[in-house]
Amino acid sequence: MTDLTDAALTNDGLAPSGEGRVLVVACGALAREIIAIRDANGMDHLDLTCLPAILHNRPDKIAPALDALLTAEAPAYSGVFVAYADCGSGGEIAKTCDKHGAAMIAGPHCYSFFDGNDRFAARDEVTAFYLTDFLARQFDAFVTRPLGLDRHPELRDAYFGNYETLVYLAQTDDPALDAAAEAAARTLGLAYERRFTGYGDLATALARL
Repeated sequence: MTDLTDAALTNDGLAPSGEGRVLVVACGALAREIIAIRDANGMDHLDLTCLPAILHNRPDKIAPALDALLTAEAPAYSGVFVAYADCGSGGEIAKTCDKHGAAMIAGPHCYSFFDGNDRFAARDEVTAFYLTDFLARQFDAFVTRPLGLDRHPELRDAYFGNYETLVYLAQTDDPALDAAAEAAARTLGLAYERRFTGYGDLATALARL
């Protein structure tokens, strides 16, 4: 049985099922959203595999992991789509996609394609810190503990002193996630804004497959 718990998606990712003609490769943080889009639109030709979401905190490791995954899995499919944006890789994800002939979603990161790449670029929000649904649920695992804020809260301003607002880019309407995101803003000493995005450009990109 597929394990879609946040813990599994964070640490292990998601193995492909072997069903479907087109393989979608994504970050574990996007698994639930991609499955929701696929199932709602009858996209049975899509199979999904995910790298561990925790690589979000080590972007230099994403491209090598993606290269290994595509080498192992891509030959079994008629097409491959990589649902990673650049994600702080400095262009290495795009180079890996080119190497394997895989299409790739446009944008600098998932915050941008959820908001809509054109809209996100126009906002030019240099003092905003972003959360998605997944990161609102996993704020402690991805922010508090890795940065040591649970042990040394005095480090907060060193990390976040140049930010002004925590912007929660909400894919769904979930009061529990709203509360979690607002609590994260308080933890970081930032103003709070909730912005409903739905699936943004991710849904558009998958529809083209």
